[in-house]
Amino acid sequence: MKSTLTIITVLTASLLAGNVSLAQDYSGNIFDGHNDVGACKLKGDLRFVPEGQEYIVTGSGDNIWFGEDQFHFAWKKMKGDFILTADVSFIGVGSHEHRKAGWMLRQTLDTDSPHVCGTVHGDGLTSLQYRTGKGAETSERRSPVAAPDVIQLERRGDKIIFSCAVSGNPFDTLMITSGLTDGEVYAGLFICSHDNGVSESARFTNVRIIKPAAEGFVPYRDYLGSNLEILDLETGLRQVVFQAPNSIQAPNWTHDGKYLIYNSEGLLYRFDLASRKPEVINSDFAASNNNDHVLSFDGSMLGISHHVADEENKSIIFTMPAGGGKPERITAKGPSYLHGWSPDGRWLTYTAERSGEYDIYKISVKRKKEIRLTDAPGLDDGSEYSPDGRFIWFNSARTGTMQLWRMKPDGTDQEQLTFDGYNDWFPHVSPDGRQVVFLSFMPDVKADDHPFYRHVYIRMMPAGGGTPEVIAYLYGGQGTINVPSWSPDGKQIAFVSNSGPTE
Repeated sequence: MKSTLTIITVLTASLLAGNVSLAQDYSGNIFDGHNDVGACKLKGDLRFVPEGQEYIVTGSGDNIWFGEDQFHFAWKKMKGDFILTADVSFIGVGSHEHRKAGWMLRQTLDTDSPHVCGTVHGDGLTSLQYRTGKGAETSERRSPVAAPDVIQLERRGDKIIFSCAVSGNPFDTLMITSGLTDGEVYAGLFICSHDNGVSESARFTNVRIIKPAAEGFVPYRDYLGSNLEILDLETGLRQVVFQAPNSIQAPNWTHDGKYLIYNSEGLLYRFDLASRKPEVINSDFAASNNNDHVLSFDGSMLGISHHVADEENKSIIFTMPAGGGKPERITAKGPSYLHGWSPDGRWLTYTAERSGEYDIYKISVKRKKEIRLTDAPGLDDGSEYSPDGRFIWFNSARTGTMQLWRMKPDGTDQEQLTFDGYNDWFPHVSPDGRQVVFLSFMPDVKADDHPFYRHVYIRMMPAGGGTPEVIAYLYGGQGTINVPSWSPDGKQIAFVSNSGPTE
């Protein structure tokens, strides 16, 4: 344990001192440069607003069409595969219905360069526009989505993928094969006023440039960097509050609202939201903790899942003081993966493998006697008490896809709450008991799998049931939101997204 603690303490110290390369620094402007492309009459501009991590792009220009372009471009040179995501909105009513803004890939900064752009027009028209050769005519594929709030442009192998959505809805996607799928390109945000004598502006928020896992990536051996993020549920704005070059996972929000607790490389960390610095939580011998760590409802205790080396490295549940201390063993057998405390602090609920089946159990913290709650075929996981103690929420693959369920604390009246084609994991009930947030994997992920480094949604729905809405579009998965992560006032949630280095 001593050597592991020393290594990670050194890593943290280096990270805080700025000596470790991060995936991307979102505290400042992430673009390499910005300039007008083509003969723009009015000089464009880029303004970064640190408080909201937002970008205001201003520019003129007649069009991005035919064989040449005029617009303002904020760019970053990129190689390989990458994902560009942002929320977009025009500022003001505008002077032309075909003013346009969005993400662009460009071979050069010449006016007639080959390009691909995911474009939102002032009148709501949304399209994937592209020029395949120098000076060639621009082609277009239109999206059925009108006036999207969220746009994403991805280069993946020999394909360019444009996704867009009105906030709350899933993405609609267009895909082409383009000449801009190899080598270095200029990638960034653009605006064109469609009237060279007029300037227009667009606001871009939740801007992310992501390097996904490379081909040959091996889960649980290879890791990407991590962004610790906070989402404001009223505004939809996300803020990156901390970055690490390694894997950090599963933030809990402390009862006083001052800290986030996460795990990294077997240890637990307390992240100070005021100073923006983490520190290791003393967990004594427990130095192989996974991302199943949960605070008690009163904030005094921390439940952890520690892999015991001399028990075939199986996950065993322990409890310890939230401020640190020697853990007390709770489950006699493993693997056992903690997910929730009862509001009165008397019970823990968890997923355990017993006789080849993974089901949900609960256990008395004092008596340490486990009780099986589910026995349906397929994986049951992610169990968590509602704040009023009336229900235990969980996710189950018993219907063929992973869906959300809830039951009474004794395991009776098991009721399905989601029914669509996504694979839904880790339901977390808001402090007032009215809403549930959860992680949704795309249909191509196996129902009983929750892998790292995928396109995922964080969705929210009323606790009584209803149609879920997407509240965050991100690249993440395992470790993103495995544990309860609501702020105490119910206005924000914390989560982790991922990216490799973009430099």
